[in-house]
Amino acid sequence: MRDNHLQGILLSSCTSKYLERSFFKGVVTKVLPGIQTAFVDIGQERAGFLHISEMDFSLALSRMDDNLELDDEGVEKEQPRRRNIQSTMDMGKILTEGESILVQVSKEPIYEKGAKLTRCFTLPGRFVVLMPNIPRIGISKKIEKPEERIALKNEVRQLLPEGMGAIIRTSAGGRDIGELRKDVLFLINTWNEIQAAYNKVEKTELIHEDLPISLRAVRDNLDDQIEVVITDSKETHSQLVKFVKEIAPEFIYKIKLYQGPPALFDFYNVERQIEDALKTKVHLKSGGSIIVEVTEAMTVVDVNTGKFIGKSNQEETILKNNMEAAEEVARQLRLRNIGGLIVIDFIDMQNHPNRQKLLDHFEKALKEYDRFQSVVLKISEFGLVQMTRKRSGKTLIQQLTKECPTCDGLGRISSDRTICYKILSKIIDEIPQAMAHQHKDISLRLHPEIFEFLTSIEYNTVLEIEKDHKVKIIMISDKGLSINGYKIDLV
Repeated sequence: MRDNHLQGILLSSCTSKYLERSFFKGVVTKVLPGIQTAFVDIGQERAGFLHISEMDFSLALSRMDDNLELDDEGVEKEQPRRRNIQSTMDMGKILTEGESILVQVSKEPIYEKGAKLTRCFTLPGRFVVLMPNIPRIGISKKIEKPEERIALKNEVRQLLPEGMGAIIRTSAGGRDIGELRKDVLFLINTWNEIQAAYNKVEKTELIHEDLPISLRAVRDNLDDQIEVVITDSKETHSQLVKFVKEIAPEFIYKIKLYQGPPALFDFYNVERQIEDALKTKVHLKSGGSIIVEVTEAMTVVDVNTGKFIGKSNQEETILKNNMEAAEEVARQLRLRNIGGLIVIDFIDMQNHPNRQKLLDHFEKALKEYDRFQSVVLKISEFGLVQMTRKRSGKTLIQQLTKECPTCDGLGRISSDRTICYKILSKIIDEIPQAMAHQHKDISLRLHPEIFEFLTSIEYNTVLEIEKDHKVKIIMISDKGLSINGYKIDLV
């Protein structure tokens, strides 16, 4: 929560597991060299897919027939080497169907796709993310002082065994070497346990999973900017206190137990804000609004002025509306867990400095509060902002809703007139069969709304069918049917 506005939602269920960052002993079921991809069975509903770009090069090079010679370029140049070597690799020579392989889930299953898998392993800690098979040091962009960045890189590099790398998180800023050492050693020990377990477990079995949702949220977010962590569960409170004592004892005072009434979510108005996050339209304080439409391929956001007319000239009015919308769009992307390709249609502005001011403001809102990486392009000639945001699991809508059985996920249903014509056409198709079996009457059960439309608006059409085909149509209103449902019986 920030200023009583919900900023993000993490959901867990006792009936479904959180797979991201989990390690499995997978079995290669299919290798497709044409698309440089292997499908790996990890014991889930769908096989996961492992692309060549997610292979660790120590394994890949050891299995390649070609003798590739690599220069000793140091850890900072590992990423360019990856790109240069990738074009010479062949998934068909690296993996074989039926073999076992250690894999990690990098992205949750989404829509009809299985989990995205990787061999570039990561283990997140409080201050660093360990990369046990990628000898590269990275650091958060939010640590801006050059001297601090250099010092942290040198300190972490000294703690890591040869062949390992790490990403230094924002929370590492200002920490002493003792805290960093404790974090790194814990992660290295976890990696050693994963490797040992791989040799003992059965195929497709889970080897290691990330922390429970409450501990994961604290590990990833607890810092100086977080004022308080509140839970209404005594059991969760005890777990959090024990966990924070180990990883960040200086913040133990921030862990609070809420004992109401009212209920915790009611007190902070969380339920209503979650319901609003499932709606297409989001209202802005100024009177404007944004429309969020999520598809499988991309997300489109449309910004409208609505009732906002402002008190200054038109250009300034539009700029203020766009600036407010930019902050809300950034919040909605976090809140709804939207990733992938996103296109935002801000209200067009003629003034180029204002366009740049809007873009800077939007990028700042993403950088300050969003922990997932995003890339934003310049505003196009049509006033569109194109961006990508890292996907992480299912969207909020996918987690909290299901496809409508009436409209089949379309979001709209046929009009009463369309439904009536469809039913009458079906009756005409049934008449030859009725006549063949000497049935003179046709019973038609309808939803009450369609029954009303047929008996009042289209009743003459029904009479014409009866006259032309010499049958009698008996219409019955049935509340048990959906609005586009019907039942035809030959009497």
